[in-house]
Amino acid sequence: MKCATAANTHGTTDLAPQYRVGFEASDIDAALKDSGETFDIDREDLDPLLLQVESRALTRSHSDLSCGDVMSRDIVSIDSTASVQTAHSLLLDHGVHTLPVTDPFGRLVGTVGLREIARHTGCVADVMTAASVSKPEAPLFSLIATLTDGRTYAVVIVDESDCILGLVTQTDVLIAISRSLGFLESLEFCTQKEVNHPVP
Repeated sequence: MKCATAANTHGTTDLAPQYRVGFEASDIDAALKDSGETFDIDREDLDPLLLQVESRALTRSHSDLSCGDVMSRDIVSIDSTASVQTAHSLLLDHGVHTLPVTDPFGRLVGTVGLREIARHTGCVADVMTAASVSKPEAPLFSLIATLTDGRTYAVVIVDESDCILGLVTQTDVLIAISRSLGFLESLEFCTQKEVNHPVP
């Protein structure tokens, strides 16, 4: 679905990613006209509602795949008392966008990324942001809205005590969607075919 009023977190005129596919505002207008009914609701109010409907339909149709099925379990995290420089080094050394931040008891208290530590010094606790979290049994595709908001690269999977169990990234969800569409298997087959029978 596309929405002309959708905020773009990068400060450009492009629509936010979640609004570049699916139905458009003109589709809503046409559907309302086709129905021949008068509804006491503005099209602008329908936009977020229909986006949520899309998300829930996708989640329902793939409810057998959970966050625990695909999450990374060997997680690089950082203590809230660590320095910003340490966080910077960990992010670059491991090639990750997000570091879960823990307290002295190993419980999740936030996340930090390159955006938060840019031009800052001091300790991680001063610059960390609230973490996006979920549970291992939650449907994987329920994370789509969060991971396409233009700000969130990963969702931290926690237990009832807020201890870190794993991490689900945008890449994890993209691969899962690709597999559900059969795209990844086709790509892997073509790649293997090229390896076995290279073009002269």
